[in-house]
Amino acid sequence: MKPGDDGMMKEKLLGMTLEELKQAAVSCGLKPFVGAQLADWLYAKRATGWDRMVNISKTAREKLAEKYELGTSKPVGSSVSTDGTKKYLFEIHPAGKSGLSPTAETGSEFVEAVMIPEEDRKTLCVSSQAGCKMGCKFCMTGRHGFHGQLDAADILNQFLSIDEAAGLTNAVFMGMGEPLDNYGAVARAIEVLTAPWGFAWSPKRITVSTIGVLPTLEKFLDQQRCHLAVSLHNPFPEERLALMPAQQAWDIREVIDLLRRYDFSGQRRVSFEYTMFAGFNDDKRHADALIRLLRGLECRVNLIRFHRIPEFPYDCASDAAMEAFRDRLNKHQLLCTIRTSRGEDILAACGMLAGQHAASD
Repeated sequence: MKPGDDGMMKEKLLGMTLEELKQAAVSCGLKPFVGAQLADWLYAKRATGWDRMVNISKTAREKLAEKYELGTSKPVGSSVSTDGTKKYLFEIHPAGKSGLSPTAETGSEFVEAVMIPEEDRKTLCVSSQAGCKMGCKFCMTGRHGFHGQLDAADILNQFLSIDEAAGLTNAVFMGMGEPLDNYGAVARAIEVLTAPWGFAWSPKRITVSTIGVLPTLEKFLDQQRCHLAVSLHNPFPEERLALMPAQQAWDIREVIDLLRRYDFSGQRRVSFEYTMFAGFNDDKRHADALIRLLRGLECRVNLIRFHRIPEFPYDCASDAAMEAFRDRLNKHQLLCTIRTSRGEDILAACGMLAGQHAASD
């Protein structure tokens, strides 16, 4: 938020619902229909400046600007991979800050979003926190630590302010942070993305990833129709705990027991993310345990190539090991695919985001 002429902090319009935008207009002495115009400019037309809103009078815009800011900001840097993946760096002032990073003496933090092009799709990998609390050993974001929550405007700004904004087709909440640890802001962003007065996206275009934060996961499943991706990575609880400290609080077996109460045979899907580490979780024993753990649940398993990070003892499993693992799961009617790695050369692949690597064009 930015201070107004009276020294009070301006509230962000981005992330407000239609009714809240109408109330904002009324609070400035304007008619409620101006709020509907704001929704159209912010969400349908993707306006990132007051001057774009030509059907709102200059006087009305000035009144609004005295009290509110749009909440949009351009990326401060970007990097392009040889495979076309593009990583954007955003400077933010997150809520609930727990400390400053070495690059944020002024109180700012930096988060990354990744645009992944593929044939007729453009998918945005969205961040929901500055850093992450979960501390997964193989994830650079976890190594970065937790530095604060993004608000709905910070999340939606990643959609609005990139070069490909108008052409985005899908979104995955798989960037920096654990989405269900910031569920209020994530849920509000999803509401804007899917509402008819907002982006008007189908929930089928959105996937939310989680390590399995209970009981927030139950709330998500009850309230949302988006796809779900669960970070699993090892079917044995004690081995998973060695990689993912959150296993201590939210046992993957309890997560799967909860999922079995919901119907994933229709349009909403659940998938399990499984990063492959050579000599740790890539053999027949692990494949068979995964088959037992997920038996009877309508789902798919995505095998992910591990991208080497400093001070982590494992390498990625070989292609042969990954293919054998995939084939064994498929043989036992557990749908399994190997995900194509994208953006490794610009540190944009799974587990590599740390809010500090994007360079200016």
